[in-house]
Amino acid sequence: MATQILRFINIVIAALLAGTSFGIWIGFNPLHLSQSTYLEQQQNMILSLKTLMVSLVVIATSLTAVSAFFQRKNKAVFISLIMASICFIVCILVTKFGNVPIDNFVMTWTAQTMPANWTEFRDKWWEFHIIRTIAELVALILVAWSASQSKALE
Repeated sequence: MATQILRFINIVIAALLAGTSFGIWIGFNPLHLSQSTYLEQQQNMILSLKTLMVSLVVIATSLTAVSAFFQRKNKAVFISLIMASICFIVCILVTKFGNVPIDNFVMTWTAQTMPANWTEFRDKWWEFHIIRTIAELVALILVAWSASQSKALE
């Protein structure tokens, strides 16, 4: 029963994480935003989601690794959960070394101090965001699939 609850919470947390990133990907593409609109939207998003997204990815990674440990006798499920954990780790690394340095720089900008090449930072941030979103979606698929497989084998 505890394993089922753990796996259910794992799916919910993974879905919240991937869903938030997917929503940003689909609904907030900054390509056609003006300079001032981009700055306002990006700074608001950074301030609003930073703590939430860090918390979700750490919890998702931890729950997935613990779930893998509990499913270690079921090789297919174990491997899929390890792969999902790796996807979440990829998300963490892309965020830490790709998005966060850009976020920190963007947070220093004002409408008057934005660099002339601000679109290069916007576009690079967006590339990193798409990479981490894909990693989160793959992880979610693996977590959900593994839950259905472990249930089917009981």
